[in-house]
Amino acid sequence: MIVICEECGTKYQIDPSRIQAERVKTRCSACGNTIIINKPEDISQSSPNSQPEQEKIAADQLSSSSGSGSEYKSPEITEKETKPQKKGLRLKTKIFILFFFIPVILFIGAGSLYIIQLQNLSDLMTNESSEAITELAEHIIAEKARSIAAEAKIYLETHPELEKEDFYSNKQFREIILQKVGETGFGALHEMPEDPGKPIINWVYVDTKLVATDIRNLKEKLPDFFDIVKRGRNGKESAGYYEWEYEEGWRDKYMVCAPVKGTPFYVAATTFLDEFTQPVDQMQAKAAQIRSNIRNTVIVIMGAVLILLGFIAAFFGNRLSNRIKNLTSVAEQISMGGMDAEIPIKSRDEIGDLAEAIQRMQDSIKLSIERLRRKR
Repeated sequence: MIVICEECGTKYQIDPSRIQAERVKTRCSACGNTIIINKPEDISQSSPNSQPEQEKIAADQLSSSSGSGSEYKSPEITEKETKPQKKGLRLKTKIFILFFFIPVILFIGAGSLYIIQLQNLSDLMTNESSEAITELAEHIIAEKARSIAAEAKIYLETHPELEKEDFYSNKQFREIILQKVGETGFGALHEMPEDPGKPIINWVYVDTKLVATDIRNLKEKLPDFFDIVKRGRNGKESAGYYEWEYEEGWRDKYMVCAPVKGTPFYVAATTFLDEFTQPVDQMQAKAAQIRSNIRNTVIVIMGAVLILLGFIAAFFGNRLSNRIKNLTSVAEQISMGGMDAEIPIKSRDEIGDLAEAIQRMQDSIKLSIERLRRKR
């Protein structure tokens, strides 16, 4: 197979079987020009030690035209030139990773962290507020029970003739005990004997049906209520939560049993705790709604930013990649001898500088070829 250098006219004879790729490049040993060698379409039918008839005719024609002084040379085709080079990530892919994928990860991470911190802050504020209000409500109920117990002690000391069977019928004493606690709560008075086996009598209560009755009868129906009452013994104060059936169903109530000092009687002050915590519950609901609105707004903004980043990365990545592809195509044409290839210069940035450099290289190669032709 005969190959001729377009610059200096040096002829080379090569073995087609050594060409592994579809197209290889080598350099002329005389002038250094790059020579492109295309792989013959049918190598298998030719023997490595024989030439096709067409190549012999071409060799005879070249020999006669170049004179007796011309000789065929065999350029060295290295393994690196015959093997196709492995391609790495394309420029468009790199741009997408650097200017879209990585910023998206960072943006999503920052947005998620912001939402989580907002959630934690909201939960902390509402939970702390709820705990504070609950503690305040418990303290108010306890102080109310102690206050009623103190008033009852004073009244009993000033009215020693008053018998316990007459507690409810005595209007002044009944009003002292049945003071309002919260919005719907009230006070009550029961007798706690020292002997655990004796009955616990309820002497003053809002429901007349339960006056002068044994509280132990409520043990099965209201075990938590009975447990609070039972713990208030021997002058010790007791408190706790229990469920009470209301119009809307079962609700939690808080009760404090304060002793009337110097007597076997206890004042029980009780009310629904949600009467105090309801404003906090409403605040929690509003906070949850605001948190949800902020989260949705952040998600919408994140989505819009991601779409914008994707569009910008795709637009500039395609634009830059296409411009480089055009210059690469022009450079390939020049390497194949197309000295009249048009080089587009559409920008004044680094790509434009590269296009101008290729154009100057094209002009320089044209001048070099012209000079060689004149010397020949």
